[in-house]
Parts: sequence; structure tokens; C-alpha cells
Amino acid sequence: MSTTTYLVIAAALLVFIVIFQIAKASEYVSVLKGEESARKQNNRINGFLLLGFMILGFIGVYYCNKLLYKTTLFPQGAASVEGEEIDFMFMMTTAVTGFVFVLTQFFLFYFAWKYQEREGRKAYFFPHNNKLELIWTVVPAIFLTVLVVFGLKFWFRITSDAPKGALEVEIVGKQFGWMMRYPGKDKSFGKTYFKVISDENSNPFGQIWEDNADLKLKADPTNFDDVVTTQTMYIVKDRPVKLIIGSRDVIHDVGLNHFRLKMDAVPGIPTTLWFTPKYTTKEMKERTGNPNFAFEISCDQMCGNGHYSMKGIIEVVTQEEFDVWMAKQKPNYYAAFPDKDPSAVKPAADSTAAVPAPATPVVAMNK
Repeated sequence: MSTTTYLVIAAALLVFIVIFQIAKASEYVSVLKGEESARKQNNRINGFLLLGFMILGFIGVYYCNKLLYKTTLFPQGAASVEGEEIDFMFMMTTAVTGFVFVLTQFFLFYFAWKYQEREGRKAYFFPHNNKLELIWTVVPAIFLTVLVVFGLKFWFRITSDAPKGALEVEIVGKQFGWMMRYPGKDKSFGKTYFKVISDENSNPFGQIWEDNADLKLKADPTNFDDVVTTQTMYIVKDRPVKLIIGSRDVIHDVGLNHFRLKMDAVPGIPTTLWFTPKYTTKEMKERTGNPNFAFEISCDQMCGNGHYSMKGIIEVVTQEEFDVWMAKQKPNYYAAFPDKDPSAVKPAADSTAAVPAPATPVVAMNK
């Protein structure tokens, strides 16, 4: 152990000895003053200490909130339309529970001081009261029901069918990274099968490109134009985006903190959610004053030793910028079958082109 560790242990032992000696001294004083007198004095001291603890506690809560609030994402505001509703629900829940917290803590410590043992005052035995039981059971139940109903309504909304014209993106987690797939010009995702997944053959999603008699698979032509990217996802401002979420190995969780959304990624069970980005990445850089700002995709589920490295990026752009970006992408089919890439095929020679005449050999003439 280091010297610092020894010093900390020594300091802790010293504090323990001091407290023990104070307790022993108080015990001796109690014996000298009489048990009843000592008890009343202790009650009075404890009452003031509890009152002081309450005041310091409230100051601490206020100070921590003021100190740490700016380190949260709340000052930036939600970056999606649906995220603003999440923020509203969170603030409403915090306000209700915060009010109850302050009220109950105040009465808890204040009553301990107010009703300490005093001369001529007798404690009232209060075994049961149906009216009070009914009030403190029904009132919280009503508030909790309202909060749960609001939450369920929002949950069903973002997990239901996305609005017409929404951009669809399939996002799949793996140890340790994210993969995205976009439908091509046919606007349809091709079929996939887990047994044909192969990173070595540029097929991380298991797209069914060829017939496979052993697996009883038939090639799906809608796969031929699907675009696959990794780590960075492009979406469009003010256009709803539907995420089709999956996992290739263990349970992950797509965390979209700036958009106030998250959803589990479960192997074999696709999950969905949709949201509407409100700001482009460029606009968020201006809003936050951070030129390096980036929307992040985090894994909100402990998924293994490399869990910390599962950081993806979301680029929110305008529709025009997205169209330009998409036009530059090649279908993943051509990565697996480069010989079928039209841009890689050399143009055939033109048979109608004039054939240059062979050069006439120059013969040296002897004069």
C-alpha cells in the first residue's frame, strides 16, 4: 500500500477514536446529570442537528443542480420533435416528484425538531386512520397513473408505423460497432439470412444474393441496390426516420441521447422506432458553439469488454445534401461481386473505328 493509503487509514482510525471518546464522555455526563435530563438534552441536540441537516441538504441539492445542470444535454435542447415531448414529460415528472420530495423531507425533519420531548407535553398514540390511508394512497396513485398513461401514449406513438415518406434505415449492432443499411432505388430492403452473414465476403447483413440449395434460399433481386455503411448514419432534417433495429450477436441498445430516444437491439427480434430530426449537424454546431459537435449513437447496454468503443455518428443533413451523398454510394452487392459493377467494366472496343494503316517500312537505299 502507498503512503497516502496509510495516512487515510490512520486518519479514519483517529476520527473513530475521537468519536468513541466523545461518546464515552457524554455517557459519563449523563450519569452525573441523571438519565432523564441527559435524554432531554440529547433530544434537543438531535432536533437541531436534524433541522440543520435538512437546511444543508436542500442547499446541497440546489447547488448540485446549479453546478451540474450545464454538463447535461438539457441546455442544448432536444434535437428531435419527439425528444421535446420526452423532455416535457421528464420535467413534469421531476416537478411532481420533486415537490413531493421537498414537502416530505421538510415535514420529516421539521417535525423531529418541533415535537421533541418537552415538559408537560405528552405523545399522542396514533395507531390507524382510514381517511389518511385513503388520501396518501389514492392521490399518489392518480398522479402515477397520469404519468404512466402519458408515457405509454408516447411509447406507442414512436414504436407504431412511421409517417408516410419516412426514411427507413436498418441499424444492426455487433461486438463492437454499428452497421447501417439503406434501401436502394427500389425503396425496398432485400431479404437477409443469418447463415450467410460473412464479413470476409462483404456481406455483414447476410443479404441473400445467390441461390443456395443447401439452405433452400433463393436470390432476392431487391438486395442488389441496398447500400451498407458502418459507424456513420445519414438522416434528413424535418423528415421522419424509421430505424429498424437488430443485433448480430448479443443484446445491444441504440442510444440516441441528443434525440432523447433509445431502443434495445435484440438478436433475432427486430425492433423499431421513429423520430423527426429538428436540426442539422451544422446547426447544432452553431447552437452549442462547439465546432466538433456530433450526434452520437451509443450502446446503452453493457455488451462486452469493448462496449465503450461502440460510438457511432449521425450526420443530419438537408434533403439535397442527402441526395448528393446517396448518389455517391455504391450498392454493397458490388463490393461482393466487383465484376458485376457497371462502372468497373471496361468499355468495349469500337469495331467501326478506323484502323490506322501500318507504318510503311523505311528501307535505306544505297546510292
